[in-house]
Amino acid sequence: MIKIAIITGVLGFLSLNSLAGPVEADWQTDFFDDFEVFDHQNWQDQLLWVNEEDQCYVREGQHATREVSGGTLKLRVVDLGEKRRCFNWDKSGNQHPPTQYVAGRITTKNRQEFSGGRWTARLRVFDSGQAGMFPAWWLLGALNNEPPLEEPDEKVCWPVRGSGEIDVFEHHSDGGPNHYAARIITNLGHCGGGDWQANMLVQQAALGQWHEYGVEWWNEDLVFRLDGEEIYRVKEGAALLPEPFFAILNFAKIKPGPMTAKAWVMEVDWVKHERLR
Repeated sequence: MIKIAIITGVLGFLSLNSLAGPVEADWQTDFFDDFEVFDHQNWQDQLLWVNEEDQCYVREGQHATREVSGGTLKLRVVDLGEKRRCFNWDKSGNQHPPTQYVAGRITTKNRQEFSGGRWTARLRVFDSGQAGMFPAWWLLGALNNEPPLEEPDEKVCWPVRGSGEIDVFEHHSDGGPNHYAARIITNLGHCGGGDWQANMLVQQAALGQWHEYGVEWWNEDLVFRLDGEEIYRVKEGAALLPEPFFAILNFAKIKPGPMTAKAWVMEVDWVKHERLR
């Protein structure tokens, strides 16, 4: 009876451990950016018009929309006070109308792309919950056909396999302050066919404080983590999203109307990708 109890206990421990995922010693960092400088080997600006966003993305940190200083990255939405021409286009070739709001969006596309493993970013968002706020830290499949297009295989439309989406952190102001969504976009099998809510968690967090937001491929599942703790698991999610992914950091303005401040800020301390040894 004692032997059976011991064996049962060991099996139970192993079962719980396999659910929890690998221990930290099992992970090896293969990409890390702590934003001492803006490294063009890791990141590039991404200009496009999606989600009927009200702002215009601009290059090279114009109007302080992207700033690296003091060892952190700041991405901002900035109110210029007057409308200006916008050089962003949507997937159908329509140009964004003139707007007084500009913002920063950067991506590791064609710079740092990985299959599986674990992505994590340490970041904070100031004064969350302001009407129209839409900051995000997320991943997109490397065959995605949105600009910049630099490789011949970038032909897959969102969210078909090869162009899947994982939102590690997305704050939509409609829900008020101090919350974010973590999810995968469920592929409905055709271009533009994505279910945003089928595999989604809305999580409370003090967004103005530093937190680590991560997602990892573990066996067949996708595991979302907040400060290292599992908060959500998409069963068989890893099997649905096997392609290489690149990372995106952006701050959007999702609704028309005035801003409550001259600028909104998301500050990022670091971003990393790890793989199992």
